[in-house]
Amino acid sequence: MSFRPVKSETLARPTLEGAGVHLHRAFGFGETSQTDPFLLFDDFRNDDPVQFEKGFPWHPHRGIETITYVLDGEVEHGDSLGNRGVLGAGSVQWMTAGSGIMHQEMPRGNAAGQMHGFQLWANLPSALKMTAPRYQDIAGSDIPEVIEDDGTRVKVIVGSFWGQKGPVDGIAAEPMYLDVSIPPNVTRSLPVDTYSNAFAYVFAGSGKFRDASDPYGVRVEKEVAGEELNIRDLSGNRTLVNFDTGDEVRVTAGPDGMRFLLISGRPIKEPVAWHGPIVMNTRAELYQAMEELQNGRFIRADH
Repeated sequence: MSFRPVKSETLARPTLEGAGVHLHRAFGFGETSQTDPFLLFDDFRNDDPVQFEKGFPWHPHRGIETITYVLDGEVEHGDSLGNRGVLGAGSVQWMTAGSGIMHQEMPRGNAAGQMHGFQLWANLPSALKMTAPRYQDIAGSDIPEVIEDDGTRVKVIVGSFWGQKGPVDGIAAEPMYLDVSIPPNVTRSLPVDTYSNAFAYVFAGSGKFRDASDPYGVRVEKEVAGEELNIRDLSGNRTLVNFDTGDEVRVTAGPDGMRFLLISGRPIKEPVAWHGPIVMNTRAELYQAMEELQNGRFIRADH
């Protein structure tokens, strides 16, 4: 077994998206080799409905998959193919946009007005970019959870982990998507596919990710408003941790425990050309998508 050292840690940055949704973006619309096959990751978390209720009105998708995981509140969604639904707390939607859809997502707060969820974009390989759109809507009650003797809890959304298999299937990049909770001061090693890129996103509590060669925590740089800080302290709320190669991630929770997403996928290693929510391999394919969007041929009748 080889522990994955940490390559980098960064804080998610405040961003405005949709019709005025205040969120934090961990990565997106930049260089993709470090996170391939994943393109973008957003944390939409807010206690003020005014900052999210206008949502994400109708917009196109092509060439990607969008993964929405709701912790609190709800997300009402609909598309140009007639699909409609509501994602409740604890639920997941894995949407394969494929050849193209028009889509909208409208978040609603819980009884206290709070909304919290995540959206991840996964790239599709060129052979599947024009596949038929597909939805997998998974209720929170259908997501298996592993509970260890030390109190560690892992919800398995995608992939196989500690004897459980997540309910989302048929995904090109063979991803793993876990929601991990570790009790205070507990150390755990979590297996990760050797050939996958992997990252963690901390959203509650704090802790240290470390490898065997540096038992007191890896020396990395944290980017905060353009300043570099030496961090041998704990990784906390809204921290993105990118890992190097290996087959295990080792983590020690801080005094308040720790909750984070652990996500991995096999890199596609293809050119990426994108314009907003349309991601293809070449500029010519992008131009074709935009032309089809303008002349009403974006949605494929044969799908």
